[in-house]
Amino acid sequence: MLRDRDLLLAQLHELRSEHRDLDTVISRMAHETTFIDQLYLLRLKKRKLLLKDQITKVESLLIPDDIA
Repeated sequence: MLRDRDLLLAQLHELRSEHRDLDTVISRMAHETTFIDQLYLLRLKKRKLLLKDQITKVESLLIPDDIA
């Protein structure tokens, strides 16, 4: 059980890191004054939303089920 939790925490760390990196890239692209590939930017935003959903799912798995 502890190993499963450790794996979920590691996965959560990776997902959050990638989400943060994408946030930085998207922010920089949005502030560019030169040509921006809108399709690529849209794909990055979709990936970021997917990561957010995965983060929420993993976080919910880490919350204990027993409610007192």
